[in-house]
Amino acid sequence: MTTTTVVHLLRHGEVYNPRKVLYGRLPDYHLSDRGQRMAEMAADWFEGHDIAALYSSPLDRTQETAAPLRKAFDLQVTLDERLIEAANRFEGMSLSASSARDPQVLRRLYNPFRPSWGEPYQEIVSRMVEVIKAVRREAWGREAVCVSHQLPIWMARRAAEGKRLWHRPDLRECNLASVTSLTFADQRLASVSYAEPAAELYGDGPSVPGA
Repeated sequence: MTTTTVVHLLRHGEVYNPRKVLYGRLPDYHLSDRGQRMAEMAADWFEGHDIAALYSSPLDRTQETAAPLRKAFDLQVTLDERLIEAANRFEGMSLSASSARDPQVLRRLYNPFRPSWGEPYQEIVSRMVEVIKAVRREAWGREAVCVSHQLPIWMARRAAEGKRLWHRPDLRECNLASVTSLTFADQRLASVSYAEPAAELYGDGPSVPGA
């Protein structure tokens, strides 16, 4: 008899970031008021699901996104470093279209396939696969939620779908408070699906790429 287990990868909600800093792993970047509403809408989306485990990246914005789920399902949140944002050498900078002419930026852009400006894609995949396997074992036969960040979730999805890892960031399908669901039949990946519980809050501004 086949056992079905689902691991949901939930991206955090909108962050309060008026200076448009590439905040990466920096502390003290919290959800905006709209981001908090996104987190609540994501928790509402999971109503009726059989959630057995809740994991989160240790960063503020992911823990705050996990909070409504923690309350709704009466679960402890397990913080796991493997879900953290990708390392990025531009962290702390405010980038714009003109940044491409900045020598400090240009010298980091020599290899888009690795990528040269941050954590190698394959290393992101390796840590995400590790945590997904661990969470799947814990939630065996039920469902689990892992709250993470855009690039780690997107890398996990591309690897699961057997696609090359290098990509155009502007074409990522991993919006704010979105849910990428990996459904397993025993230990075999059976399907990948995607949902946007907070789509009505996106507005007209750009929502991808981002942290």
